[in-house]
Amino acid sequence: MLNIVKKTISELKAELDYRRAIANHAKSLPELEQRDRRILNQLKTEGVCVTSLENLGLNSTSNLLKVAKSQLSRMEPPKNSHTGQRLPQIYTMTELPEYSTWATETRLMNIIENYIGLPVAFHGVHLRKDFPNENQFGTLLWHKDAEDRRIIKIFVYLSDVEEHHGPFEYVPLSLTSRYNLNYYRIQYELWRSGYLGFTDETLNKIVPKSAWKSCPGPAGTVIFVDTKCVLHHGTLRTEERSALFFVYTANPPKRPELCTQYWDDTFAKPDRLIQTTSS
Repeated sequence: MLNIVKKTISELKAELDYRRAIANHAKSLPELEQRDRRILNQLKTEGVCVTSLENLGLNSTSNLLKVAKSQLSRMEPPKNSHTGQRLPQIYTMTELPEYSTWATETRLMNIIENYIGLPVAFHGVHLRKDFPNENQFGTLLWHKDAEDRRIIKIFVYLSDVEEHHGPFEYVPLSLTSRYNLNYYRIQYELWRSGYLGFTDETLNKIVPKSAWKSCPGPAGTVIFVDTKCVLHHGTLRTEERSALFFVYTANPPKRPELCTQYWDDTFAKPDRLIQTTSS
């Protein structure tokens, strides 16, 4: 019992310190251009903002796409099915300058800092190819991420994504806020699953499928999402999908141990990166 009390007091203190840091940093937040304020406002109200590489117009985009497409062409499909579950093929690209340069462009970092409300850490980027699957598992289940209190992930589609490619899908924040009974029903289902996620069938009993929002789009579609606050998943697909996943939190994040996968050896690294780091 004493340990529970100590843990509760520690968590309350950490939350108060966090809120105090947010308030103190408010006056230091960078100014945003009007076009970037639209992205910020949508993140605050919806939890998600969909745009495109063309609309963002970042100087480093051409180099990013050139290298990503080259590496994508070298990715091999998985050699095992894991009892019918085709796992995604993931490369960690964080140390390649073409990726990190794009990820840390000033405009992007300013948008994210304004949303998170604190100095920002860019943790890394995954080049990911997802394959057809008939059943929900892993990130195909509805879930929330846990690296921090607020997390921004930027997904960039490298190929056209229609319904049969398994687009990103989410439930708008307005339907899952703390002032809505849905929030507590969702949190209960996440707890029951060990925070691994739950199926479409379960969610449909809480939030009707008609309210879910799917994000198909052509190659170059960019999705900003707070994956901590927004219930989300990748949908079942009959054709493969290719995308980049960029990850940002406050600096430092609440749970730094969950962020190491974006730069360590959890996933494969491309030949070029291996050659560069070993020379």
